[in-house]
Amino acid sequence: MVRFLGVDLINNKKIQYALTAIYGIGLSRAKEILDSAGLENADELGLRTKDLSDENISNIRKILEKDYQLEGDLVRLTNLNIKRLMENGSIKGRRHRVGLPVRGQRTRTNARTRRGAKKAVVGKKK
Repeated sequence: MVRFLGVDLINNKKIQYALTAIYGIGLSRAKEILDSAGLENADELGLRTKDLSDENISNIRKILEKDYQLEGDLVRLTNLNIKRLMENGSIKGRRHRVGLPVRGQRTRTNARTRRGAKKAVVGKKK
């Protein structure tokens, strides 16, 4: 089992899809990482996580640690950005604070995930 940044990658998955288990890596970034690690044709070969050599694993690990903010650092950065918006008093920050959708979605209907369950306005009659 290969482990990068505290995340265990699944052995029998293709390496480009297994890398997407790491927070902050999608499919395009995974392909970019593999290219810079010297595994340009990993997709064509169907290279699986269990087939990686120790040299390949160390190359990928170096690239991940040197070039990208991932996992805990990325989560911390995102939370700091949201906190900054809330402290500034910007519209986005106010929407975060109140728990409403931030990116302009309608709230008259829908938005149940962000607003929570419906609240009863009037008590039930017997």
